[in-house]
Order: sequence, then structure tokens, then C-alpha cells
Amino acid sequence: MPSVVTQDLARPSSLSSSDKDTDTIKTDDSRPSLEGGATDHDDYPDGGPRAWSIVLGTACCTIATSGSLTAWGVFQSYYESHTLKDFSPSQIAWIGSLQYSLVFLPGLVTGRLFDLGYFKIPFFIGSVLLVVSTFLIAHCHKYWHFLLCQGLAYGLACGICYGPIPGVLGHWFKKRRGVALGLTQAGSSIGGTIFPIMVRNLIGIIGFPWTMRVIGFMLLFVLGISNIVLARRLPPKNVPGGLFNFKAFKSAAFSVYCIANIVAYLGIYTVLTFIDVSAINVGVSPDFSFYLVSFANAGSGVGRLMTGIIADRHGALNVIAPMTIAAGVMTLVWPYAQSKNSLIAVAIIYGFTSAAYISAFPMPLYNMGMIEDVGRRMGTVMVFAALGAVVGTPISGAINGATGSTKTVSYYAGGTIFLAVILMLITRHLVLKKLWGNF
Repeated sequence: MPSVVTQDLARPSSLSSSDKDTDTIKTDDSRPSLEGGATDHDDYPDGGPRAWSIVLGTACCTIATSGSLTAWGVFQSYYESHTLKDFSPSQIAWIGSLQYSLVFLPGLVTGRLFDLGYFKIPFFIGSVLLVVSTFLIAHCHKYWHFLLCQGLAYGLACGICYGPIPGVLGHWFKKRRGVALGLTQAGSSIGGTIFPIMVRNLIGIIGFPWTMRVIGFMLLFVLGISNIVLARRLPPKNVPGGLFNFKAFKSAAFSVYCIANIVAYLGIYTVLTFIDVSAINVGVSPDFSFYLVSFANAGSGVGRLMTGIIADRHGALNVIAPMTIAAGVMTLVWPYAQSKNSLIAVAIIYGFTSAAYISAFPMPLYNMGMIEDVGRRMGTVMVFAALGAVVGTPISGAINGATGSTKTVSYYAGGTIFLAVILMLITRHLVLKKLWGNF
């Protein structure tokens, strides 16, 4: 075991021994400027077979993690009408909200471990847990079974695997970082498009247990690719501090951005979780309603790629803010979609617009400190995002149960999304010290 860790921490042979650790120089606009050595952008591969193989590995990871999680809406609908029909939508939503929150919460630990050089072993452990928990879901019959296996274990495994992914990309890309992140997050859209269709159709053919086993074998394949190709590039650096970097909160911009992520995740997953159920309530056939989740994820694939390309040129928040405003508008429009065609349009447009925030919210963090500390910085923000994610959809479910109206739910979710955008714009202003600029 020690020899494996040593290999994981070793400097790759592609880096010469003359490469030096570098300091971060703060510019007048509070954005870091990296000079010299291995962290200079001239030394980033930004392409080539090895770097693009990293993107393949990260995309496979998002297929298995966030891609499968965005299919939760189909499980929510199925459980409400079958296995857990005696439980309220809000109670069932706690399973999904645990998944959503735990995909972020382990980031604090995995991010810090990544900065210290530990990547492959934690990633392998997370991969094994993800596959095993999927097979265990096949044997679940009671609410607490699903809460433990699909909510806790599955979500935790996704978080262990996904947490260091932005950091890995940060080692291999700088100028094309947005494109690399967009392609990575496109994996989430691929998974989110395939899994709902597969789950819905296979359950009727081979039953729920074998459907979960088929998913387990798919996860084994894509995570196998990720474990083979993913690797760090830069040498580890023990930046002072523990798991939680309290000094980072001396930056007003970083603090506000943390709050923005809590608020955003209070509402960003509401439409994706409940659009399937709301479609059935207005008379859309259950045999079709589950496709709405796939339509949303297909739309998000285009949104993720476009966001990455534009963000490299004009700054991540300059893309995230307007797209997320549009997502907030679509959240308010959603309850007024009363036909199949209008719901399809809402699903596609919402998937497209919400993809900007969901896929690119880590990007501003690359420019809020040293690349050597990027794992811990992102892990810290992911903890805040987890706080919003864990209660967001249950709150929406509780509002829906209390009022019986998706309109009230949309007011809550849309309001949180708009407030999050305001906080993001404040973050940008605090960094740039002016109303407009690339950030």
C-alpha cells in the first residue's frame, strides 16, 4: 500500500526537475497572476493526447456521478407510484436531496487530499462504493433502505469521485479550461439523458432489481476508464492550514460566492426533480412524462459546451449570470406549461440555461487563489453548496404538499435562483472593482 501512495505523489516524468513551485502574485484587480515554473500557462498542456485523455476520464466520471444523479426525477416519480407510494413526495425527495448534497460535501476532504497529492486511492475507493451501492439498491424494499443505500452511500460515493475532478482539470488546462470543463460536464448530460430512458423502459421488461444491476455494470465500465486514465500533473504542495481554509474568508468575494452557492442550490434542482410528476398531474401519460428529464439533460449538454467555450473568452460569471437568470424565468414559467409540447419546451430550455451554473460554478474559483490550493478552495465552496442541496428539494416538496400547487413551488425556487444571481454579480464586482470585465 505505501508504494502505491508514493507513486501517486511522485512528480510525473513529463515534468523536468528544473520546474519550481511558484508563488501567486496578486494583481490590482484581486485576481491571481501566476508567474514562471510549472504553474505558468505556457507549461500547461492545454491539449494533446494525454490532456484530452484526462477529459475523457473526467467525462466518464460525470456520466457515473452527476449524470446518474440528474436522473433522480424518474426515481422520484416511480417511488411515488410504486415502491414508496405510502410516503409523501417531500419524504421521498429526501433521498434525492441526500444524493445532491453528498456529491458536494466530501469535496472538503477529497479536495484537501488532492492538494496534498492523494488522488488515485480515494478515487478508487469512491468508485468501488458507487458500484456496490448500486447493486444494493436492487435489494431495497423499505424507505430506510433507499435512504441509506441510494441517498447516503450512493451520494457519498459520487462525492468522493466527483470532488477532485475540477482540480484534475486545473492541472492540465488553463487557456482551454472552460472547454475542458464543458466537455467534462457534457458527460453529466449524456448520463442524464440515457439513465432516465433506460430505467423507465428496463423496469417494465426486467424489473427494478435487474435494472439497477444493469446500471451497476455500466458504472463499472465508465469508472474503470476513469481510474485508468486520470492522474495529477503538478507536484503536491502542502499549503498551510487544515481541511478548512478560514483565511480564504478574509476575501469578501470568496465569502459572498460561498453564500451564492448555498442559495442557488436551494432552487436549481426543483424543476429537474418535479417536472416528471407535474406532467402526470396535468394529464401527460406516465409512459411519456419520464422523457422530460432526458429532454432537460439533452438541452443541458449543449448549454454546458457553450458555457465552457464562451467562459474561456469572456469569463465564467459573465456567462453564468445571464444564463441563470433565464433559468429562473423558466422556473416561473414551468407551472403554466399544461401540455406535452409546452412541457418539452420548458424542459429543454431549462436544461440549457441551468447548465451554465451547474457545470461552471467551480470556474471562478481557479482565479481566487493559488492553483496549489485549488482542491481545498473548491471543497470549501462545495460544502456550502451541499447545505443548499440537502434541503432544497425537500422544501420544494413540502411546499407542494402543503399547497398542492406547483406555482407556489416555482415562486420559491425561482426566487432563490434570482437571489443567487445577485450574489454572483456582487462577487464579480468585488473582484474586478468595476461594473464590467472578464471574470
